Amino acid sequence: MNLALIIAGGSGQRMQRELPKQFLTVGDKPIILYTLEAFQRHPDIAEIGVVCLDGWHEVLRAYARQYRIDKLSWIVSGGETGQASIRNGVLEAERRYQPDDLILIHDAIRPLVSRQVISDCIEQCRRFGSAVAALPCSTAVLRRTGAEQSGEFVPRETLAMTQTPQAFPIGKLARAHRTALARGITDSVASCTLMIALGETVHLSRGSATNIKLTTPDDLKLFQALLADGACQI
Repeated sequence: MNLALIIAGGSGQRMQRELPKQFLTVGDKPIILYTLEAFQRHPDIAEIGVVCLDGWHEVLRAYARQYRIDKLSWIVSGGETGQASIRNGVLEAERRYQPDDLILIHDAIRPLVSRQVISDCIEQCRRFGSAVAALPCSTAVLRRTGAEQSGEFVPRETLAMTQTPQAFPIGKLARAHRTALARGITDSVASCTLMIALGETVHLSRGSATNIKLTTPDDLKLFQALLADGACQI
């Protein structure tokens, strides 16, 4: 089976709002509902788990009932870091599911993930044992050699801009998190960086330019524009 693990444990200080950004209302519902609906609609996703901020679990359950997100099976609390939050969710999934079941880690604040992106992530993970949604780098990239200067460029054809979902067999990802703890690796920002820090190779799957991450007020404006253009229907 395939499980979606939605990471909604952050407070979103860069959004400059009082509410956690995943619970900000855009259009007629909170951002996290757009994300949950994308996985609710997908025929190959059997269940959904969420890593959520403490104090917001019952709010999330109420929203799920209101919007008929019946694939939402469980909620756990986040940790002090992004890596800790993902680990909390992965270890809970390990307790509930089989080692070969796939877990798709996805940011709650990527609400425009498409059916095609989810499908390709599942397909590539089944074939290669991992899948990281990604896009080719389409801009010049410079490496900083000082606070406000650079004397080196990075060939963009060697780069990939990662997104979520990022999929792995549950058993494999749970073992990776335990190994990382044992080795003192505590600051990986994503599942793919954790795997690479442990010497693993990850496979890239299809990303999308509309699969944006809502981090700043400008991202929120872009999301609203994409919603108006019908991007949530893809």
